[in-house]
Amino acid sequence: MFSSLFSSAPAVDPHAPNFLPVSDLFSSGELYGELEPSDIEWKCASGFVAETQTWYTILPDGSYVMCQVIHSSIGLWYPTIQFTFKTFNPETGEKTWRSVNVSNFVTPPPNLDKRSSQADEFTITHNDAPGEDYPESYTISVNLAKEIGKGPDGGYSYFGPDAERPEGYVVHRFWPLTKTSGTITLNGKPLDIEGPGCSPAHGGVSAVQMEFTTTNGHGRRGAGSGYVSVNVGGLVIGGKLAAVTAETKWPDQDQPATAEVVSRAQHLKQVLDRDTDYMQPTELSFRWVGPSVLPDKPGSIEGIDFLAEVPAVVKAVVSYVAGTKPYIYQWINPAKLVLTGPELILPGLAEGLEVEGFSYSEATFISK
Repeated sequence: MFSSLFSSAPAVDPHAPNFLPVSDLFSSGELYGELEPSDIEWKCASGFVAETQTWYTILPDGSYVMCQVIHSSIGLWYPTIQFTFKTFNPETGEKTWRSVNVSNFVTPPPNLDKRSSQADEFTITHNDAPGEDYPESYTISVNLAKEIGKGPDGGYSYFGPDAERPEGYVVHRFWPLTKTSGTITLNGKPLDIEGPGCSPAHGGVSAVQMEFTTTNGHGRRGAGSGYVSVNVGGLVIGGKLAAVTAETKWPDQDQPATAEVVSRAQHLKQVLDRDTDYMQPTELSFRWVGPSVLPDKPGSIEGIDFLAEVPAVVKAVVSYVAGTKPYIYQWINPAKLVLTGPELILPGLAEGLEVEGFSYSEATFISK
């Protein structure tokens, strides 16, 4: 889940720090924070706000399915709500893309909370099942034929010099391990959906990262002092959340080769995409290092995922705010995750385990 909010209040000192990344606001022992029901409810705030909820599923043949609801507010105008759906098979190249502005959006629906929503075109219902292997689930029915950190501040990066009175914010929250089941009808034919969601899960192992980069005005000395990247992530081993990671990349400081907590996504061997004028990566590298959050199983856990010669790129134009040039690049590839950590967590982990699966990667460019 992603949301952001901005105001137009200027900073008092143009050279004062004006960005407070969540990856710097919590110590290594405070990165893990359980999601409360209110954390994943729709905010639907007024002002200049973009908020999304997204569900990903990777199928056994390497295809992926994405469902996304986008809630966009621009000033005093009535919000625009869009439902986006995509399937893509990297082997055949076959893809289906639907994106529609929906009507009569409501959250919460009758007798439900704001984790659920509905419109004329879709219904999304959150379900609780305490004590089950998957204690929460969503039921998504649609017809388109036409958190990092503990407590209430978890997941928030703040714009402006004061976290108590921010000029804006970005918040990321996610489920580290999910699964999907159901049926999609494409061109009159049913497609059975059964597989892991969000990240390549295999044998109870899953890895996820989310990273965003600010514009050029949010380095340590405010306007014009450089871009800042914030990365948050997590590793699931043996079906349990094992590590939570978060790291900040400041423009005036090199990231160390080793650290107690590492959370990095790198775009390598970039080439110019003449269709978009953005630098598109041809290789991707992901790395996680963090202390174990499992009770009675202390130690450091590391995961490395490297994708060379990234194929199967899918480009899609999205429209959030006028005056920007947004593009989304999406990749789905076979991948190998190399894990090391305490032997108590999983036999063989101390010497290193290789887990094969699929990696779904998404890069969104909003502006230069």
